[in-house]
Amino acid sequence: MLEAKQLSKTYQGKEALKPTSFTVNKGDIFCLLGANGAGKTTTINLFLNFIQPSGGQALIGGKDVVKEPIETKKLLTYIPENLMLYPNLTGLENLEYFSGLASKKYPKEEFLKFLTEAGLQAEAHDKRISTYSKGMRQKVGIALALAKDAQVLLLDEPTSGLDPKASNEFSELLTKLSKKGVATLMATHDLFRAKETGTHIGMMREGSLVEQLTTDQINHTDLEKLYLKHMN
Repeated sequence: MLEAKQLSKTYQGKEALKPTSFTVNKGDIFCLLGANGAGKTTTINLFLNFIQPSGGQALIGGKDVVKEPIETKKLLTYIPENLMLYPNLTGLENLEYFSGLASKKYPKEEFLKFLTEAGLQAEAHDKRISTYSKGMRQKVGIALALAKDAQVLLLDEPTSGLDPKASNEFSELLTKLSKKGVATLMATHDLFRAKETGTHIGMMREGSLVEQLTTDQINHTDLEKLYLKHMN
């Protein structure tokens, strides 16, 4: 569902992302680990077509995100560290609005079902987003992925700032979507969640993808050692 083909990005002579190749198949949760500035967010932004690549290609569903930006965006939902929603609208109203932008229309009952499936308690559906915790806002993002029938999730530090309970709930939602065949690419610093939730790990350092492995190839302790090795 996602493929980087020698994908790279250079800013004023500095390589933010050196030529990088990897694939994320249906049902995969590919976690990008690395220090700040390692190239994780740059990689996500290239798939979103927020920035133009200096070389190579970012493909979603086999389509080049630069050549077919509208078609590729139809396939995905993006959840950043701080999901931007309208604070004066309710969770339900935000979901209806952003689904409409994606040309997805449903009866109110169906939208409520998406919010419930995303783990948002019924009493919160009609409350303003300004009253929501970060974890609750992230659940609205998951509900949007369900409403859009997204085949791809792009996540940039989605569990940053969440308490352990909310982080665990978010991880469980990702696993549910994975079982439905959704392909996820997630930039994160959370080694524990990457190991527990991810199916694949890509270790990044100074703009290079220095390691690729499946999570069943490594235990928590060795993952931490590998991470620290590449941070030094």
